[in-house]
Amino acid sequence: MTSILWALVAILACKEKENTCDPVAADSCDDGLVCEEVEGGEPACFPPVAIEGRVFDLETDDDIGSARVSALDANGSPASSVALSDSDGTYALSISAVRDDEGEPVRADVTLRADASGYVSFPSGVRTALPIDLSAASASDDGWTVALPSTDLGLVEQPDGTGTASVHGTVETTQDGAGVLVVVEQGGEGTTAIADLDGSYAVFNLASGSADVTAYARGASYEREVVDLEDDAATEVDLARIDDATGTVAGNVQIVNAPGGAMTSVILVVESTFDDVLARGEMPPGLRAPSPPQDPNVSGDYAITGVPAGRYVLLASFENDDLVRDPDTSIGGTQIQHIEVASGQTVSAEGFKVTEALGLTSPGSDAPEMVTEAPLLRWEDDSSEDAYSVEVFDALGQLVWSEEIDGVSGDDPSLLYGGPLESGMYYQFRVTSIKDGVPISRTEDLRGVFWMEPQP
Repeated sequence: MTSILWALVAILACKEKENTCDPVAADSCDDGLVCEEVEGGEPACFPPVAIEGRVFDLETDDDIGSARVSALDANGSPASSVALSDSDGTYALSISAVRDDEGEPVRADVTLRADASGYVSFPSGVRTALPIDLSAASASDDGWTVALPSTDLGLVEQPDGTGTASVHGTVETTQDGAGVLVVVEQGGEGTTAIADLDGSYAVFNLASGSADVTAYARGASYEREVVDLEDDAATEVDLARIDDATGTVAGNVQIVNAPGGAMTSVILVVESTFDDVLARGEMPPGLRAPSPPQDPNVSGDYAITGVPAGRYVLLASFENDDLVRDPDTSIGGTQIQHIEVASGQTVSAEGFKVTEALGLTSPGSDAPEMVTEAPLLRWEDDSSEDAYSVEVFDALGQLVWSEEIDGVSGDDPSLLYGGPLESGMYYQFRVTSIKDGVPISRTEDLRGVFWMEPQP
């Protein structure tokens, strides 16, 4: 059915409802239609929008059933309920979408998250989720469908020895509907899930033994439960909000040796989820300055409010903004900052120095790139370096190859990758420029990702 016919159906349905519907009420539209916000107008009834795709094993291309797939908005909050993949790996994720006056979805970006028993969660490690534009939806007999290469989700199998226990339950949602990050901590390391719109969650691949379970959300505090987990068993843990006040983290960013007018952002990640090798971790939804959907616009003072009590790592210029945290650890303001926030406390963080990123050419300059053989790693020359350090990490966060080469003059440097290339595995290369033994710049945190074409 064409979009025009669907628009007519929607208009007739809304007339039957006297042009009124409530986006919160499930029964305010006729069967087969949903109440959606209209750009520049009142809510109306329209055919639904669904994101469709497949969840599969990246190495074998085998279908993955019972994977939990959800859509997240710019804050990292849930933009949909969770869909479970069928036995053939396929899923259909219903999602709310703002419409134009003809009922077509308007531009809005979401990202996808997938969690499954026995597999590394997506996104994680070197893998990031690409934005999916809901206005790319196509009209179908059932409504609107977004089916793109980026809605097929390949997962990397967990390494041998990973736990088989899981935790599931319900977490009390926040009053403003902000997302909730659930963290299960064992031995100082955290495994996570984003709670569904109704608060339900599931965390997989946990070791047997004692575990701490809690949740993080901007502007809310949660109780902490201690449980004993058993292999191949699912333990139910429900988490309620508590009255503890949230705090604020404030500081300053100094942008040096970078293009004029450059802007950046600052985020908080839960310390137990932080990977020291990759220098990244899980951000509770919204714990970022500035708050999305704003583009990065921090160039001096910043403040992140609504921070629940806990231990965090503060990261500056983590997102792709042509800037990086200054890697020169011989000067102040360049260290990664670990902070603790108490209930209601305002923490003054040390200043961050941020500098221009070393340009990256290929592979993975703009998005993850598939390769069929060892790639030639290419990046832009840093005019004042005398050496380069090149490191490659796999999707599990392991350093798998490194090399140091002399600096070059006049041409952009390159180096043939000489490390492992496993079928379906993701990798990221990072380059640091060095002068007199001191790092002076490096490539951005989220670029340089490539993966080996899956082999049949």
